[in-house]
Amino acid sequence: MRKWIIILAGIIIVAIAAFVVVNSQGGFSAMFGGEEAGATPTPVPVVQTSPQIIVDAVVAPIRYADLSLRASGTVAEVLVQEGETVEAGQLLARLDNDRQAIAIAQAEAQVRSAQARISELKAGARSEELAAAEAAVDLTRANLAKIAEGSRPEDIVAAQAALAAAEANLAELLKGADDAQLIQALADLQNAEAMLRQAQSAYDLVKWNPSVGALPQAAELERATNNYEAARARYDLVADGAKDNEIANAQAQVEQARASLDRALTPATESDIAAAEAQVRQAEAELALRRAGARPETIQAAEADLIQAQTSLMQRQLELEDSELRAPFAGTIASLSLEIGEQVAAGAPVARLADQSAWHIETDDLTEINVVFVKEGDRARITVDALPDVELMGTVVRIKPLGENKQGDITYTATIAPDAHEERLRWNMTASVTILTEE
Repeated sequence: MRKWIIILAGIIIVAIAAFVVVNSQGGFSAMFGGEEAGATPTPVPVVQTSPQIIVDAVVAPIRYADLSLRASGTVAEVLVQEGETVEAGQLLARLDNDRQAIAIAQAEAQVRSAQARISELKAGARSEELAAAEAAVDLTRANLAKIAEGSRPEDIVAAQAALAAAEANLAELLKGADDAQLIQALADLQNAEAMLRQAQSAYDLVKWNPSVGALPQAAELERATNNYEAARARYDLVADGAKDNEIANAQAQVEQARASLDRALTPATESDIAAAEAQVRQAEAELALRRAGARPETIQAAEADLIQAQTSLMQRQLELEDSELRAPFAGTIASLSLEIGEQVAAGAPVARLADQSAWHIETDDLTEINVVFVKEGDRARITVDALPDVELMGTVVRIKPLGENKQGDITYTATIAPDAHEERLRWNMTASVTILTEE
């Protein structure tokens, strides 16, 4: 109401000044003997005063924000309460993020694997690998020299002897044991059986003794039993003859020895020499590759794989951060609407954080008629409805450039910073601000 009275007073002053200018040509001149009608009037300047602007306002913290989570999910932890003071970056609440934690562990493993691959490529072949490659070259060269030289007489003799030994062994297995071997095995078995009966009789005489296990008769019985089992196994082996797998193995040895003899007797062909030369070239190429190390293109590809793995890890870490609500600045939790187990949507306001270390006075009551008289830096007098004994002085620090339609009026928002801090102020207390515009 006060602002409208001031506005109306300004309008009346302007109207009176205009009336004086218009009537100075006729009415007033006739009454007081002024200039004749039709004479050029002397213009009277209109005086436009800058009134004091009085607006309604509210108390607000210097900074505040409505906080929301960047991801949807189930609330797993709420770590603060309303009214609690928090630091910048402090964790306020967390959604259930087990899946994100697992994804991060997998991404970290991929990064380590890619880093190990690059280190391996840049390190080159180990000394043991180079030694093995060099030995392979020596072996293939020796094989080529041997093939080109052909078999020596002593090699042929050795191959013939090996074939004869393999054939003799096979024949022995196929023939089986002779009568003398069978008789000897049976005699050994019978002798072992007699010794076992004798040891058993001696043991039976003392087996009532509680300490029989420590007596020599017990040890003798065990020894006789072992000898009998061994003699029984030898007799069964002689009586049964060679087993099928033994015969098959002996036949394979014969074939191998015969093939070795054939190779020794047959001179190397051109294809044999060409194959041996190819083996030499292959071994030499492998050695050269190990000495040269990885190609630059291979290292570049491995580095690209590392970048991709690191990017994937950062993405997983961002997903984990999206499940956490942290304070963007230090302040007080003014409101909090989170419960453990509650399902929340991404972007939905769940808390309000305010920096109450200082207060501002905000008004959206500055009309388009008044705003032209106000500028940043103007002084202002502040009274708070809840504190009638307090009058604060302040400065207009900000005027929003964009006006808003407020019930048919275009109004602008202005912020006034009090000169002194008043501890008793609270958020959204109503206030009245008188802006002291310059004359």
